[in-house]
Amino acid sequence: MDNALLIGKQILIMFIILAIGAGCALKGLITKDGTKQLSSVELHIVNPFLIFMSYQTAEHSSELLGNLAWAFLLAAVTFAAAIIFTTLVIRPSREDCDIERFASVYSNCGFIGIPLVNGIYGAEGVLYLTAYVTLFNLLVWTHGYMIMKGEKDFSAFMKALRNPSVIAVFLGLICYLAKLKLPEIPAASFEGIASLNTPMAMLIAGAAAVQTSFIKAVKNKGLYLVCAMKLVIVPAVCFAIMRLIPAPPLVIMVITIAAACPAATTGTMFAVLFNKKPERLSEYFAVTTLLSGLTLPLVTAAATAMI
Repeated sequence: MDNALLIGKQILIMFIILAIGAGCALKGLITKDGTKQLSSVELHIVNPFLIFMSYQTAEHSSELLGNLAWAFLLAAVTFAAAIIFTTLVIRPSREDCDIERFASVYSNCGFIGIPLVNGIYGAEGVLYLTAYVTLFNLLVWTHGYMIMKGEKDFSAFMKALRNPSVIAVFLGLICYLAKLKLPEIPAASFEGIASLNTPMAMLIAGAAAVQTSFIKAVKNKGLYLVCAMKLVIVPAVCFAIMRLIPAPPLVIMVITIAAACPAATTGTMFAVLFNKKPERLSEYFAVTTLLSGLTLPLVTAAATAMI
């Protein structure tokens, strides 16, 4: 229950910043183009710095390294479970099958997951979350990319390896294993950039939310399926499978939170690229982001009680 209360407190903090972002958008201080630019900065600069610095600040121990290995294993298991489960439940006969599957599998583990886990578990939690973020970036640019494109394109895998967040994981892991620490001044600069993650991510989420037509969104029946799958059913299935594996409880909780985060913003980018109803993906992102303020503490409380 303590974890759920911490998550509830952290989400409240984040939603206050989200509300400020919404106010900025309503006042025209953050435009749609501005939201895209801020998102690019968040994804390509701030997020990678936070990931890299989580390795720099983590303690060196065989236990921590072993837990990181567990995190990679559990992340792989949960993604496999999510992909298989959504493929079975969301049938090809549905009009928006592709985008519903994408939104149900891929979570906003960077924007929402990293600041949330960082606020609750600190650098150690972020360290374990990097495993999920790494596999997310590899899969979203391969499996997710192919779902949205509607055809196989394995060349996307090489693009995934060049993603700044994936590069940050590999560089951070190398420095961690080699026990290489940055000098004080650049380390302080990088920490400063990393500290922008939560406020910037929430300002972006708030701005994106009010730029979406909620009246139009609630008329879409597929929205309710995606919300139920992404925020409750898929995380519950993933947690149930992880409970069968003798992994450390903290790692299970971090991966559960990552899986229970709202729909990924990457889907909107792919939808624009392949003309797959980008406004629908924006609706999924906005509504699941708002509902996650209720579902994340509940999912966490239930998972905590069962561990």
